[in-house]
Amino acid sequence: MDLVEVLPQLHMFRFRIGQAYLWRDGAELTLIDAGDLNAAPAIEDAVRGLGLDPARIARIVITHGHRDHYGAAQELADRHGAEILAHRLDAPVVRGEVEIGDPVLLDWELPLYAHGLTVPEAPPTRVDTELSDGAVLPFGGGARVVHSPGHTPGSIGLHLPDHGVLFTGDCVAEAGQVMLGVFNIHREQALASFRRLAALEATTVCFGHGEPLTTDAVAVMRASADRDSGLQVEHG
Repeated sequence: MDLVEVLPQLHMFRFRIGQAYLWRDGAELTLIDAGDLNAAPAIEDAVRGLGLDPARIARIVITHGHRDHYGAAQELADRHGAEILAHRLDAPVVRGEVEIGDPVLLDWELPLYAHGLTVPEAPPTRVDTELSDGAVLPFGGGARVVHSPGHTPGSIGLHLPDHGVLFTGDCVAEAGQVMLGVFNIHREQALASFRRLAALEATTVCFGHGEPLTTDAVAVMRASADRDSGLQVEHG
């Protein structure tokens, strides 16, 4: 796992597949996603390497119910007393009560999807708080939940307007260019969510996959959302 500083109070954990983020408010810590089933020790070691205490992880916000985003959440929460939060539509998936829907895959996504399935399945994971659009969470000066369906029904973004920071989950990705995320259950919804997230005009944008966007983020997000909205077969 690689540890990447995005901002002085924000770090990214980069795993073999996917990534998670650590936000720091003084000594209090928030995780945005939690990596896969085996990620907990690496996350804890990285937190300690920053001179912080994993016991100060107050909450783990899950952006959506895919295995590479919440696999280690239960283990970390049990060890450190953290609250686990997810959107109400994906919470049953995270708890293991229902199966996540199958994505509608474009031809070029097929090998990527097969690679993604090499991530270990996530265990049933409790959700302490079910989220809805517009909820404000007590970190980062007030983190607003932005329901961003399409990748999954309960996908969310998190917007920290006081800091100009946006976490997109897998609605948006970076792979040499900023683009609509892959493996969407409902592509048109995902495109609408992309446009909604771009309209927030964040200056730092953190994706579920790919490098964070820290330069010209407002213009890049808007241009990318407009471009992808006009492409229904593949990204150019």
